[in-house]
Order: sequence, then C-alpha cells, then structure tokens
Amino acid sequence: MSRFNSITDIPGIRVGHAQDEEALTGCTVVLCEKGASAGVDQRGGAPGTRETDLLSPINAVGKVHAVLLAGGSAFGLDAAAGVMRYLEGRKVGFNTGAARVPIVPAAILYDLAIGRADRRPDDEMGYQACVHASADAPMEGNIGAGMGASVGKIFGMKQAMKSGLGSACLDAGGGVLVGALVAVNAFGDVVDPQTGAILAGARSTHIGPFRLGQPGPFADTLATLRKPAGRTVMRLVSSRNTVIGVVVTNARLTKGGATKVAQMAHDGLARTVRPAHTMVDGDTLFALATGQRQADISTVGAYAAEAVAQAILRAARTATAAGGLPSFNDLQAS
Repeated sequence: MSRFNSITDIPGIRVGHAQDEEALTGCTVVLCEKGASAGVDQRGGAPGTRETDLLSPINAVGKVHAVLLAGGSAFGLDAAAGVMRYLEGRKVGFNTGAARVPIVPAAILYDLAIGRADRRPDDEMGYQACVHASADAPMEGNIGAGMGASVGKIFGMKQAMKSGLGSACLDAGGGVLVGALVAVNAFGDVVDPQTGAILAGARSTHIGPFRLGQPGPFADTLATLRKPAGRTVMRLVSSRNTVIGVVVTNARLTKGGATKVAQMAHDGLARTVRPAHTMVDGDTLFALATGQRQADISTVGAYAAEAVAQAILRAARTATAAGGLPSFNDLQAS
C-alpha cells in the first residue's frame, strides 16, 4: 500500500534535492543503488539529456543506479558528475573489472530566464542532492529541479506562472506500485483533466478575483495558437521549456518493458499539459523497475500515465510564487 502517495513508496527508492534559492535553480536525484531496469521516452523537440542511448533495449548495460533531473539548461547536466561521485564512494556501479562505473541518466530543464542565469546546478549540487536523499516523502513545489520551473510562456515570462515539482504513487493491484516524480516547466498550460480547468498557465494582462473553472486570468495557450497573434508569437518562441520526470515501479520488467512504460507514461503528460510535446519543449520521461513483483506491462503503463498526471497537478498546486511569477495558490487567494 502507498504510504506517502509519492515515488518513495517504492521500496529501495530514495529522493534527494539540492537548490540555490537565490538563483532559482536546483536538481533532484532518484537513487536506486541496488540497480533498476530502465527505459526512456523523449518526445519534445528540444531535449537536454545524458546517457539515454544506453537505455535502448538493444544496448548492453541492463541497470541504472540513479536518475538526475536538473535545472540550468545544458549546464545542469554537470550535476550528474556529482551523483556519480557519490555513488562511486559507496562502491555502487557497473563492474567493469577495473572500476565500478555508476550509471546515471539525466535530463534538464531551462530555468535560466528566472532567478540568476550565471549560477546553475553543478557537480557539488548533484552530490549534495544525494547526501540529502531519503526514503521519506519528498518535498514538492519550489524544490530541487522544480525550483525555477514555470509554465504558460507563449507571451514570455512576464505572463507566465510558477510551477514546480510533484510526485504521486498508485496501487496497480497485486502488490504492484507505480510512482512518478515530475518537474513541470512547460511551454503550455497545466490543465485538470477531470474538469478541463486551467490550474496554471499563460496569463492575460488582467488579473482579478476568480474561481477555478470560471472565466479568469488565463489566456489559454491552445486557443491562442489558432489566432493570428498566437501564430506570430510561435515563430518567435525559443526552446526554453521541458517537462522531465521519472516513473518507478516495483514490477519486474525488462529494459524493453520499461521503455514501453515510459512511452505510456507520456499519456499522463498529454492529459495535463496543453499543448504537450511541442518543438519548444524537451519532454522526457524515464521509467525504472526494481523487480519485486510480477506484473503486466500494459497495466503498469496505464497506471504510470495516471501517476504522471497526478504528479503534474501536484507540481502546479504545491508551487509558490517566485521570481515575480504568481502560482496557482496566489490566484486562488486573489
């Protein structure tokens, strides 16, 4: 059963964060030191990743020991070296005979337009995220890789909103758990799929009191795209967005099975981010399987999509205002 409704409900999984609160950037590590089968599915047109080729089912290395999610754009990939340093110190890694090499895939998001662009996640920040890793429920919102996350950027940062990091975990039956941890830095809006209401996204110039589900301050990115002004803006928008995350299950999956779960997990992203997988997003999801339970791949994938959807909604709902951007909670209180 789920203890925390978070990814750390999966036995053997620890999550750690490190961040620079002034610079509004940070990183989050998901540790699986005993190794986990892993897959990845990258669907956005502007990815920033590390060690994803080895996750292909046709390649040799079978297990990973951690996954890093980081801000800082491509600079943030440096934080993976700190994760490797931590794991090497614990003698964790793929045994090559001469040394143990920790396998640490990573994905980054672009948060340089908020806070300070000259301070990014680095080796030491990655190491500190590992030092602070715990099997307790991870913090959400403005933390780790979600520190500088924002959404709704069709009109630029001045009309965007603050988002963050969210987690969720679901019981798929038969003792199988499926959890997700997602940092939400989307070009589009975060939408509740149950009601169709925008929770966080591009704002119109007017901000006034409103109730969720009622006409409010949102421009609606999808509706804007079909207007001449929206089409003009899209030609000017740069690749500064990405939803990145990790799905973990205690099911027993091959690399091929984990890859399929990562693919299906993107359905949850598409349900809650509108539009998703654009050419200016680098949307990337990893899937890890720790191998304690027998399970059907399709069932795990279906629950992975739901866990990702819930984690994305949590990321929007737990974020707080920062860098001049309001959050879901600020608009609810207005």
